[in-house]
Amino acid sequence: MASSSGTSSGYSTLPNSGSEEDLMLLMDQRKRKRMISNRESARRSRMRKQKHLDDLALQVSQLRNENQQILTSVNLTTQRFLAVESENSVLRAQLNELNNRFESLNEIINFMNVANGVFEPLDNSNNNNNYFNNPLNMAYLNQPIMASADMNMMHY
Repeated sequence: MASSSGTSSGYSTLPNSGSEEDLMLLMDQRKRKRMISNRESARRSRMRKQKHLDDLALQVSQLRNENQQILTSVNLTTQRFLAVESENSVLRAQLNELNNRFESLNEIINFMNVANGVFEPLDNSNNNNNYFNNPLNMAYLNQPIMASADMNMMHY
């Protein structure tokens, strides 16, 4: 008869208990294989995670470089814009000054022509039609305004 002091697994120790040991060895091998497989899977997962992290770090570096290049380009463009805007402002001021001088010269010429009684006064209300219809005024249009370097040297 079998003794009651059998193994805790509930298997009785019979003379043909070699198959029970084989079964236990087989279960231990499966556990070890599963454990090795799990460890290998975890290692691959860590490697994928590390590769992803490295890729993200490289992407961050590239984006920072690209961002720096864009900032440099924006700064250069802003400087060029400000320079052009400044130059445009100077040119507008010069245009206004030249327009004022032109108007003043036209007023002087008109005043001199009226004072000399040679030409009719300019009438801006009808676009100078009377001025151009007067044959005496046409002779005046053919006369160039002359300036020489000697005029500037008179003060020396």
